[in-house]
Amino acid sequence: MAITSANQLELLQTAEAVAREKMIDPELVIEAMEESLARAAKSRYGAELDIRVSIDRKTGKATFTRVRTVVEEEELENHSAELTVEQAKQYKEDAAIGDELIDEVPPVEMGRIAAQSAKQVILQKVREAERDRQYEEFKDRAGTIINGLVKREEYGNVIVDIGRGEAILRRNEKIGREAYRPNDRIRVYIKDVRREPRGPQIFLSRTDPQFMAELFKMEVPEIYDGIIDIKAVARDPGSRAKIAVISYDNSIDPVGACVGMRGSRVQAVVNELQGEKIDIIPWNEDQPTFLVNALQPAEVSKVVLDEEAERIEVVVPEEQLSLAIGRRGQNVRLASQLTGLDIDIMTEEEESARRQAEFEERTKLFMDTLDLDEFFAQLLVSEGFTSLEEVAYVEVDELLVIDGVDEDTASELQARARDFLEAQNKKALEHARELGAVDSLIDFEGLTPQMVEALAEDDVKTLEDFATCADWELAGGWTTVDGERVKDDGVLEKFDVSLEEAQNLVMTARIQLGWVDPADLVSEEEETGEDGEANMEVEA
Repeated sequence: MAITSANQLELLQTAEAVAREKMIDPELVIEAMEESLARAAKSRYGAELDIRVSIDRKTGKATFTRVRTVVEEEELENHSAELTVEQAKQYKEDAAIGDELIDEVPPVEMGRIAAQSAKQVILQKVREAERDRQYEEFKDRAGTIINGLVKREEYGNVIVDIGRGEAILRRNEKIGREAYRPNDRIRVYIKDVRREPRGPQIFLSRTDPQFMAELFKMEVPEIYDGIIDIKAVARDPGSRAKIAVISYDNSIDPVGACVGMRGSRVQAVVNELQGEKIDIIPWNEDQPTFLVNALQPAEVSKVVLDEEAERIEVVVPEEQLSLAIGRRGQNVRLASQLTGLDIDIMTEEEESARRQAEFEERTKLFMDTLDLDEFFAQLLVSEGFTSLEEVAYVEVDELLVIDGVDEDTASELQARARDFLEAQNKKALEHARELGAVDSLIDFEGLTPQMVEALAEDDVKTLEDFATCADWELAGGWTTVDGERVKDDGVLEKFDVSLEEAQNLVMTARIQLGWVDPADLVSEEEETGEDGEANMEVEA
């Protein structure tokens, strides 16, 4: 096949047609043609030659040229595509390094194999351009809702036509009882758009919590306008969901606005989600108050929040327990997802029994360690004393408020508590030394003898060992595994060492050992502060 005047314009027409069909830039198609023709010419003239092809954008005429680059003599490698300055001056008197000498060569006759190769190059380039166009179009649409047409189902996954491409709705992203047939219209949430070797992959979802949030945004104008904000969403797809909303206009009730006149707005979302029951809950900055709202319709008697562990205890009347937990734990699970807290639910009777057990345990502690009778020990517990350290080191005035306690009695109580604690400390240090703890760890400021003993039992026996510990290994923490929060026990957790305190202790040990320069820490803090100020200025 030769590029003759008869089919020169046909090149441009073909490029236009392909570009229109694939919705890409015609220039990309013409560039692909140029590359394919150049490759065919190289197979004719020699692969070592630098053959280039230029197609005139108006006439369609293809010009074949041979390009030779001027290089230094010691860098000359390819004699067919490169030449030295001396050689170049035979063709161009002022030739210099980097110049290109261009000679036109005759067009090639393309045989069947060359034509097939050219076709493959063009198809490959067009495919790449099509993929790039598709990725660029959809990458910024992640997190939005799109309407599509079901094309087919493969192994439970639904392939959806979304106009300028195909997307996949995986079976774990479908609402359980939904079934689709070809040509069914479907509304889906674009969960992710990824560039992969086989082309851009668009992943859809109907179970993602944000799908429901976007549906509410479409149905409730106040959310779209920013007057009402969706703060959190939790779903058990196809069964039940909870959504927390807040209004920035005191005259608008966020729950009422989302429900709509006679429930019209929320019903539209329910219908789209195949009858999924939706609880709309007012958001509150106060976590316990928000949790009480999230556990609706159950009534809550009392809430105890442990902010450090991100756990919360909820006390409910006996008759409300099953309602608070919900069928198969659904209600409390959704409330936990909504608040981001682990929730322990107990009845008033269970809480009373637990408090009684704690009262008896502390009473026995004071009776055994301070040699007190039961009545006096109970007085201490009733006044809020929970440990020997509190008794030993509080101001004497706090003990004098207890009925029957004078200054002599208070002094005797504190002396007994301190003697017992000192004996405990001595015993703990002896045990730690027996286990191999060295003075560098024992004398480290911030660690009590009991902490040193616990560390030695965990094979942390030197300051170097301590400095290599991670903060969560000392203070404990929580890890999310398969969507469930799992407790990580810390060596010093029973001594109420917080994560921040653990970080400070480890960093101090590293500084003492010379592993870290304090000046570096100061500069990092200053940089962080400057970044924070810059961000505040930008936000402002």
